[in-house]
Amino acid sequence: MAAGTAVSPLAVPLPELEPISGVRLGAAAAGIRYTGRTDLFMAAFAAGTTVAGVFTKNKCPGAPVDWCRAALAGGRARALVVNAGNANVFTGQAGREATQATAAAAAYIVGCQPSEVFLASTGVIGQTLPYAKITAALPDLAAQLSPDGLEAAARGMMTTDTFPKAATRTADIGGTQVRITGIAKGSGMIAPDMATMLCFIFTDAAVPAPVLQALLAPAVDASFNCITVDADTSTSDTVLLFATGAAGNPAEACLDDFAASLRAVLLDLALMVVRDGEGAQKLVRIDVAGAVDDASARRVALAVANSPLVKTAIAGEDANWGRIVMAVGRAGEPADRDLLSIAVGGVWMARAGTVVPDYDEAPVVAHMRGREIAMTIDLGLGTGNGTAWTCDLTHGYIDINGSYRS
Repeated sequence: MAAGTAVSPLAVPLPELEPISGVRLGAAAAGIRYTGRTDLFMAAFAAGTTVAGVFTKNKCPGAPVDWCRAALAGGRARALVVNAGNANVFTGQAGREATQATAAAAAYIVGCQPSEVFLASTGVIGQTLPYAKITAALPDLAAQLSPDGLEAAARGMMTTDTFPKAATRTADIGGTQVRITGIAKGSGMIAPDMATMLCFIFTDAAVPAPVLQALLAPAVDASFNCITVDADTSTSDTVLLFATGAAGNPAEACLDDFAASLRAVLLDLALMVVRDGEGAQKLVRIDVAGAVDDASARRVALAVANSPLVKTAIAGEDANWGRIVMAVGRAGEPADRDLLSIAVGGVWMARAGTVVPDYDEAPVVAHMRGREIAMTIDLGLGTGNGTAWTCDLTHGYIDINGSYRS
């Protein structure tokens, strides 16, 4: 947690994190930017571990994103190295050298090829990463890796986060129980454009890399791509899924339960990121129905979720449904003013383009005073449905980002 930053009132506690067979983790204080706090974590994987990944669509990605995209082609992973405090973005050749040196150092320690090492960085953009501090810290860190290091890893990559984020589920594959556990970091620069923060998922399931990729992409789309804090897509967005195969499940078994559990883990983590939105005091769910199709419904939901006017009204506990109407209309999706209906907290404020007769604002105001806000929008055009999650926009967001580098 950043020094002097209070834990988000929307924080959720860490679940009990059982070890994942074939995964060892640990964290250390490398002094990359912070003093007296962990800012580096490493994971080592058993031989044969497969990997899948999804990355930012930002056109100015960090050097670690480029590295991981190239490494993903091999489909195998033996190590992961993640640092906080410096994003290694917009650093040119120095950034590429940093990734090469870090991967080479980790590969030497683990005994693998550099292309089997995955990297991620988060923090300040435009400053050269002092990778010598990372490579110097890796030998001692690697010697201390433990199957019980999941919590340390979750804490080791925090920047403006106020609480560590982890989620876990079990699944059945052909009669064999497997475990899926994910950790994530994210608080600001959060917008739905694949993948909206750093997230690492570990499982003992045996799943080939192409199948793993086919399961990960839609799961990310239904979770991380439905959240937004500030409409800014990070240059470092990375989601990586590592499968050690240690559970020994049957190779040809049905993966439906595994896929469902994976989606649940990712959605848990995505909502934790929103709960930890910089300065956030309220979690907001926006459900859109009656759109021409599901894709249109999601775009409308995200337009409302990204509206500063809507988000500040929520922060001020102001039941101003006119701002929701505005956001729906500016989404660029099919909409008809005279068919639009809006509810907050389960109370319909407007139906078919006009205020509900005898509308009583009191229960809506009471709902707005809570920590979790629910909005429902019915476009009245079709059967499309979509959901987005966001948080309110408070002065705390300005305070955090106005002094981020100072």
